[in-house]
Amino acid sequence: MSRNTRKSWWKALIAWLLSLFVLVPFLLVFLNSVKTQAEATRVDLSLPQNGIQWENYAIAVEEGKLLNAFKNSAIITLGTVTGIVVLCSLAAFVLSRNRSRFNKGLYLYLLIGMFGSINMVTMVRILKILLLNNTFLGTIFVYIALQTSFSIFLLYGFINSIPKEIDEAAIIDGCTGLQLFFKIIFPLLRPVIVTLIIIIFMGTWSDFLIPLYSIGRTTMWPMTMAIFNFFGIYINQWHLIFATIVLTILPILIVYLLGQKYIISGMTAGAVKS
Repeated sequence: MSRNTRKSWWKALIAWLLSLFVLVPFLLVFLNSVKTQAEATRVDLSLPQNGIQWENYAIAVEEGKLLNAFKNSAIITLGTVTGIVVLCSLAAFVLSRNRSRFNKGLYLYLLIGMFGSINMVTMVRILKILLLNNTFLGTIFVYIALQTSFSIFLLYGFINSIPKEIDEAAIIDGCTGLQLFFKIIFPLLRPVIVTLIIIIFMGTWSDFLIPLYSIGRTTMWPMTMAIFNFFGIYINQWHLIFATIVLTILPILIVYLLGQKYIISGMTAGAVKS
């Protein structure tokens, strides 16, 4: 066996060992979600002894009212992702292409938000003043505000890699500013946009803290709060609790699997071919 082959085997072995930190907890949750109540109380990696209990998922959905919670999470998450992608990509494009002193200062000011933390008391008071408490729109605005700094930072660096000659050629051909962005620049941002969508989707879908303070109506609770409430009611029925956790993780897993090729191969500066 050559030296390069041994090195490749060692790299593969290390990668598999590191992946176990993710795979084992997920496998633990899944296996216990398809066990009986008595088997799930042991919370181990053993296989189900009494057959796979797929009905645990149906019971969890019905008893935990997860369909409504799923809809609420989808509204909040998709609204946040859409707002971030559209607003932050436009802002990053303007800040990157028009580097006036004011825009440079504004960009640095926005970056400060990456290092700050949210004050929940202030957030709740502002939402009440604007009559946005207990609304999906208010919660979406909070998430957009929290993710704006990072999103603009990520998009700004990618847009810088796109040659300005493209802008000049499009303007000569008669494109307006919006046409230039949405028809020329935005398609080139696909790798970083997909990466941003995955990051924002995962962070928003799995967040518990913001809805806890911004949403007080049980009918508007997202998945994370529905599971928290479900855990309090069915604290001894671990098979159902694990089933709800799997149902919450599943959308994140699907989104990541669909977009992983862009994360792996697309995090490079956009190149233009004539």
